[in-house]
Amino acid sequence: MEIKQRVNRLCRKYGTRDPFELAERMNILVVREPLGSINGYYNQCYRQKFIHINEELEEYRQKFTCAHELGHAVLHPKANTPFLRDNTLFSVSRLEREANCFAAELLCPDEVLLEYPGCTVGELARILGIREEALWACKGLG
Repeated sequence: MEIKQRVNRLCRKYGTRDPFELAERMNILVVREPLGSINGYYNQCYRQKFIHINEELEEYRQKFTCAHELGHAVLHPKANTPFLRDNTLFSVSRLEREANCFAAELLCPDEVLLEYPGCTVGELARILGIREEALWACKGLG
């Protein structure tokens, strides 16, 4: 199932597109904490899923980070990207692109694009609080 379909199915099931509400309804604990230069990360311990978010980020960045990490929880629940990056030759870039696409689909459904005709991708990204690269990659804008 493609990412857009998975996002839309989750949003219908739980009745929201807010990543924090989705995490709560999916029993994923969101922990805000000081993380230095790290925006956030996802992990699972004893079948409990966690999303860790840097509490020092601005609100819109926390929202995107939560959506991105929720993407990992849904699409790659068993992947340990820090381990893979540091200890194997496996490229985690595909996993990161997929999590970014999940976040873009969650925070910017296709119907929202119609509300901003004439906006550049950069302007749209700033308005919606989404990383520009995520919109480019996921929505095929240009």
